[in-house]
Amino acid sequence: MAKKISIKLVRSTISQKPAVVATVRSLGLKKLNSTVEQEATAPILGMVAAVKHLVEVKEIN
Repeated sequence: MAKKISIKLVRSTISQKPAVVATVRSLGLKKLNSTVEQEATAPILGMVAAVKHLVEVKEIN
């Protein structure tokens, strides 16, 4: 079973490139300070790495 991570949007997507906005939306984040829990799979970790300047990530046990 894969580990779970908690992803929180801490910076706005205003004035970001459309690809960055689409990545944030595909992670399930809509509004500022919204939080989602995702499985720590390779595709999810890659998306998080692409928007690391906008999100905060915590590992869930």
